[in-house]
Amino acid sequence: MANLDKIIQELCKKNQVDYKIFQEIEAIEKLGEKHNEHIKVYGSDNDQRLTGLHETASINDFSYGVSDRGASIRIPIITVENGWKGWLEDRRPASNGDPYKIAGRIIKTVNSAKVHDKTTA
Repeated sequence: MANLDKIIQELCKKNQVDYKIFQEIEAIEKLGEKHNEHIKVYGSDNDQRLTGLHETASINDFSYGVSDRGASIRIPIITVENGWKGWLEDRRPASNGDPYKIAGRIIKTVNSAKVHDKTTA
């Protein structure tokens, strides 16, 4: 993931984007820290689907990347190009997962990420 950070820094410089991006990255890394808790509410039989093959991440690993369809969290390039205004795609939930439990788990995790005051960063 250090390589992704380097790519993000270069994109920020190239597009003159504020370092606010790293607040979003911290929230994404929180999703990784709570990966197993998320998998528990992301639907049944995810072990059959999240194999690490066929544009999926392994159920045992967490990853994120720009335009990476094989990552747990995909960051669309348009989000980067628009100054990190846009969306992230959590590719882990199964179609049989309860959307309220999934959304609740994501909100709980993202809200637990620290928000840095950019004057101190």
